[in-house]
Amino acid sequence: MNDLILSGFADEISPDFARQLAALNRFGVRNIELRGVDGINVSDLSPEKRREVKAALAEAGVSVSSIGSPIGKISIEEDFAPHMEKLRRTLEIQKELDAPYLRMFSFYIPKGRQAAEFQGPVLERTSAMIKEAGRWDAVLLHENEKGIYGDTAPRCLDLLEQLAGPHFQAVFDFANFVEVGQDALEAYRLLKPYIAYIHVKDAAGAVGQPKRIVPAGEGEGHVEEILTSLFAGGWRGFLSLEPHLVDFAGLAALEQDPVKRAALMDGEAAWGTALAALRSILSRAAVGIEVK
Repeated sequence: MNDLILSGFADEISPDFARQLAALNRFGVRNIELRGVDGINVSDLSPEKRREVKAALAEAGVSVSSIGSPIGKISIEEDFAPHMEKLRRTLEIQKELDAPYLRMFSFYIPKGRQAAEFQGPVLERTSAMIKEAGRWDAVLLHENEKGIYGDTAPRCLDLLEQLAGPHFQAVFDFANFVEVGQDALEAYRLLKPYIAYIHVKDAAGAVGQPKRIVPAGEGEGHVEEILTSLFAGGWRGFLSLEPHLVDFAGLAALEQDPVKRAALMDGEAAWGTALAALRSILSRAAVGIEVK
């Protein structure tokens, strides 16, 4: 990939898929990280709904950059067999929608327990998922998410050093690192060789207080510094907006402990705010690089 390509979670604009696509066209964004479609999680789309989605995407001229799946977002102690079946269904959806990537996670750690206790089961399950992805010639992207095994940079590195390859790479999410107290610059330095995809959101907050999500560049995620370094080193790929600036349908289902966000703007306005912040950063960090 020789370009920087904008994408994002358009279900934060509206649950209605037609409104999502219309808004992306107004914003000049030609890609979507598909997560919620008319209130249905992407992993639960029926064959009929998939065909409807594919037709709507084609008509709107929008491509799927990644399947924003919930795969791996279960407790490490839950039964794994049904989850593997869900992965297979989601890989089928990924292929049908021509998405190059499928976002996934490395399992929630039970409250009060140490992540290190579960290294073995996490590696075993993740390895099985990667093997399945290989059968589909698919690429799984591990996202650093609060409360999972790979929420800190050292544990992400543990997974990636042992398992990274053509079917397993990393999503880098600035805000998620900030929210768990991980310095984003340290995370970038450790994980740089494995970063295939970027989630663009930032976070800020007083020491000892819960962090709040803010537009890129307004928080503690060192977004501009990291992107400038990445681009200078030749990195090209998808920059996927995940604004999280207002409550949106499905938020409670996505986070174990969702924090109520002040709805000072609607979903489309929030998306526009986040996009403007990213484009401002790119005007300085991506000089001479085409952004699509």
